[in-house]
Amino acid sequence: MRAFPHRYVISAAAEPDGEVALQGQRLPRLGSLPPAEFDGPGDRWSPETLAVAAVADCFVLTFRGIAKAARLPWLSLNCEATGTLDRVEHVTRFTRFDLQASVDVPDGVSDEQVRRVVARAEETCLIANSFNAPCHVDAQVHVVQNTT
Repeated sequence: MRAFPHRYVISAAAEPDGEVALQGQRLPRLGSLPPAEFDGPGDRWSPETLAVAAVADCFVLTFRGIAKAARLPWLSLNCEATGTLDRVEHVTRFTRFDLQASVDVPDGVSDEQVRRVVARAEETCLIANSFNAPCHVDAQVHVVQNTT
């Protein structure tokens, strides 16, 4: 890992109508529009959906890194994230993130060990920790029997 601080530069360009073009160095262009809740078409990524996706993505990548360091064998992780946007004291902001995580592990892996890794990923997810909203992970662990 590189030394801190890390800097991420993204450009956003728009005209009076149409998509906002998001670009970063060595990254593909991404188009953004308001979500349906803000009278957008609802069929493009928006700042709101990107924020929720960032929380889910960060949780999964954090889990992967912690599992590797803990030598936890696992087969797959699926995470569905819900971000709740609300008005608090006349300010619209995310008030909560809920993640439903489902982890498949091979036979013989301790449920408790998986839950410790999930809890550590929940505690250390840097994107979730960057929001002024709590993030809760509800994890399901599924043991996959050896089929050989």
